[in-house]
Amino acid sequence: MTAMRAIDLNADLGEGGSEDAALLGLVTSANIACGGHAGNEETMRRSIELALASGVAIGAHPGYEDREHFGRIAMVLPLEEITALVRRQVEKLAGLAAANGAKLHHVKPHGALYNQAGRDPLLAAAVVEGITRVSPELILYAQPGSALAEAGRTAGMAVCPEGFADRRYRDDGSLMPRGEPGAVIKDVETAVAQALEIAAGGTVETLCVHGDGATAVAMLHAIRAAFRDAGFPVGR
Repeated sequence: MTAMRAIDLNADLGEGGSEDAALLGLVTSANIACGGHAGNEETMRRSIELALASGVAIGAHPGYEDREHFGRIAMVLPLEEITALVRRQVEKLAGLAAANGAKLHHVKPHGALYNQAGRDPLLAAAVVEGITRVSPELILYAQPGSALAEAGRTAGMAVCPEGFADRRYRDDGSLMPRGEPGAVIKDVETAVAQALEIAAGGTVETLCVHGDGATAVAMLHAIRAAFRDAGFPVGR
């Protein structure tokens, strides 16, 4: 019998939430806000320290530099500006990680930047260029079949296909926009059922639960229990 592939669980950190430490006891990789949509040098350093203490992979979570809207409003910027903002945010976190004796493992763009880059090949290429200018060895977290995933592979990056336990999908596989009713799954049982369905599909290697969700910790506890019962190992 073929062993099931391990599923990485990821969550966003350093965004001002109060449960980062609890989340780190449940995930295997963390996406740390790099000062764009949220976070500052202090929160980045603290998140790195917590991740190291928990044995969790450290990832950068760059987003639009729009704190008022938490990086969740679509923007139209020159492509070179996209590359520059991604580079400086990833570079900042990489430097802080190195100062703590750690290395970045991956990059996962945040919010509107992630969603737009998933649809727009030119924007996706600009995001990837910003990452590879820091290090081409970083792993890119992106939705399978997205323009972002394709841009990463074209640039020679390792791409980790990502699914979402706490977001509803459209029929075409894209995420339902947050502004639409029901786009964010808050019910733990519903999220667990979706997580199991995604894992069973075999198309993703990492599964996200948004760390700023009110039920994120309970959701991750339940997902880990359900995965254990179903025989899906959790890990990188």
